Amino acid sequence: MDRPRGPSRDRSALSARPGDTPCDQIPVPGQMALGLEPAQDTLLYVPHGLQPGQRAPLILLLHGAGGEAAGGLSLLLPLADTYQFLLAAPSSRGSTWDGVRSGYGPDVDVINRALARIFGLVSVDPHHIAVGGFSDGASYALGLGLANGDRFSKIIAFSPGFLPPAPRVGKPAIFVSHGDGDRVLPIDRTSRRLVPALEKDGYDVYYREFRGPHTACRHCPGGDRLAGAERIGRRVRARVSSIPPDWRIHPPALR
Repeated sequence: MDRPRGPSRDRSALSARPGDTPCDQIPVPGQMALGLEPAQDTLLYVPHGLQPGQRAPLILLLHGAGGEAAGGLSLLLPLADTYQFLLAAPSSRGSTWDGVRSGYGPDVDVINRALARIFGLVSVDPHHIAVGGFSDGASYALGLGLANGDRFSKIIAFSPGFLPPAPRVGKPAIFVSHGDGDRVLPIDRTSRRLVPALEKDGYDVYYREFRGPHTACRHCPGGDRLAGAERIGRRVRARVSSIPPDWRIHPPALR
């Protein structure tokens, strides 16, 4: 059953939700376009080895400014088969996401349609749906995730800039990482202000700074977690000892 959207809800609210009955069939493993939009369609990645009826975690990934769906998907694509989670990556209707530019609207509609289609194609674990992104996508993930905390159990923000305003629902767990050499979204004006404010508001935030520029860092030197992988894929802790020490995704890979 969909959650109603009306005058009592901001345009940031999502209504799509997983069904109660597992899907008997699944799409062919790998990457596919959902076929919902005439241009800038949403991409879905189905991990190899996923079984029909198996409820899998889902991570919605949001690209940075000037990017597209493939850039969002690339953020965690190398981990999807190992941890058996689904990845979905929409494209913004403009040069960046609506809530970052002004108000929520057309991008939320695209995401809602995409989620509804995905929930009809594959079995999604309703308790393990996350939203994440890089740069503007990270900012949008924070805004959309906090507005839909009854949908998203976790938010993953790689180098966010700010928190787009929206009514908040629920208390999702939050991961934030940021490079101390970021010249695009300097850390002193962004994450070092955002994180304390979120903690003050009662959110469970895991924050990791790393030495580096404006980039999406999945392995932060000295860290003891893999961003977003803990308890999303297979619900087990991922140890960074198995991750190459310099495993990062830099902005050119996100375009």
